[in-house]
Amino acid sequence: MSLTSLPRNSRDAGLTSVPFTTADFRARAARGLLATPTDRLFDPRTGRALGRSDWDLSPELAADLAAMDPPRPAAVLVPIVQREELTVLLTQRTDTLSSHAGQIAFPGGRVDATDADAKAAALREAHEEIGLEPHFIESLGYLDGYRTGTGFSITPLVALVRPGFQLQLAPGEVADAFEVPLRFLMSDENHKRQEREWRGRTRAYWAMPFEERYIWGATAGMLKNLYDRLYAS
Repeated sequence: MSLTSLPRNSRDAGLTSVPFTTADFRARAARGLLATPTDRLFDPRTGRALGRSDWDLSPELAADLAAMDPPRPAAVLVPIVQREELTVLLTQRTDTLSSHAGQIAFPGGRVDATDADAKAAALREAHEEIGLEPHFIESLGYLDGYRTGTGFSITPLVALVRPGFQLQLAPGEVADAFEVPLRFLMSDENHKRQEREWRGRTRAYWAMPFEERYIWGATAGMLKNLYDRLYAS
């Protein structure tokens, strides 16, 4: 496992007047996050996403959601690590997975029938995927539900993570875990609108490239939602 350190110029990467400390983040979270997950992440009649989705930058493709099967519930943990300047803990999936191979992601996965709720699923998945123990995690609230083009309806749980944890990556599932400065991810100038061909059509999406890491798609979309809720003026 590698742990990406803060770059020397991270303090100059935008939002220079914002102190990216635990106290500041906790106050912003109390004002901006949802206390409970959104009750309905999609309209069961049309399949349309009611919150955020992979089609936010391509509304002309939103009709695809209505043609898909009802999405499967999933949950992710958005882990904000309490460093001197806060960071976001992310994972890189292995190249051998059948879906989303090699992509940057939050710890998370499907909500199982044995999970009490989305929070329980996010905490369970974080423990299973990277060995993050629940007693290091302080849950703060939720982002808007996020609908993916691959058929999932994701509940993102935002939490503070106390340092001192030891990660254990799930073999065959997680190739790496690393941290990115929250300041970088919450700087609007680092939010790139990019495009690629997907199923024969051009789809636009958010990307936040950081050093050798390419953060894009649903992960970048949820980070953009975090920015909109907590840091956008």
